[in-house]
Amino acid sequence: EPRTRLLGQLLYGSGLRLIEGLRLRVMDLDFEQGVVTVRKGKGEKDRRTVLPRDLEPLLKEHLKGVRELFERDVEAGVCGVYLPDGLERKYPNAGREWRWQWVFPGASLSTDPRSGKERRHHLNERVVQREVKRAALDAGISKRVTPHALRHSFATHLLEAGYDIRTVQELLGHSSVETTMVYTHVMNRPGLHVRS
Repeated sequence: EPRTRLLGQLLYGSGLRLIEGLRLRVMDLDFEQGVVTVRKGKGEKDRRTVLPRDLEPLLKEHLKGVRELFERDVEAGVCGVYLPDGLERKYPNAGREWRWQWVFPGASLSTDPRSGKERRHHLNERVVQREVKRAALDAGISKRVTPHALRHSFATHLLEAGYDIRTVQELLGHSSVETTMVYTHVMNRPGLHVRS
């Protein structure tokens, strides 16, 4: 499905975790600087990573459709998207602003269990996991494939391309370089690049 495919391309091209990709807001994509801002990632940390230039036209086209959906929601009186950390109390209308909208919104409205308000949430994790699994089966891949494999591939391919481990660590948001060094296992297996 095009929306899920685009999300998968962004996970791979930016090294995002699935939930980080789903929680992206329109304001988190900086096309001018080529940067994706991850807010409250793992460990409640913010970070910046690369926005793949190849995806810019696809993302901009995708956002046109998201904008139309947003405008229909505004016309229908939908209360706006969920805002974190008391922002809704401080800025009660911010959830109805374009910049706060999800990049990958869900197809339907749902009731927010915290407030009881009907609003549009982001795409569901399980939908993406199911579609990635199905795509892997359709491609004839017999290994277990999850959206997180795209993040692993991002890191591994950067290291194989010669980027230093500290850069990869920063882009992935790892607090310890030891965590990032797990990806070097691909490059530390002698003989596996030899053809018989």
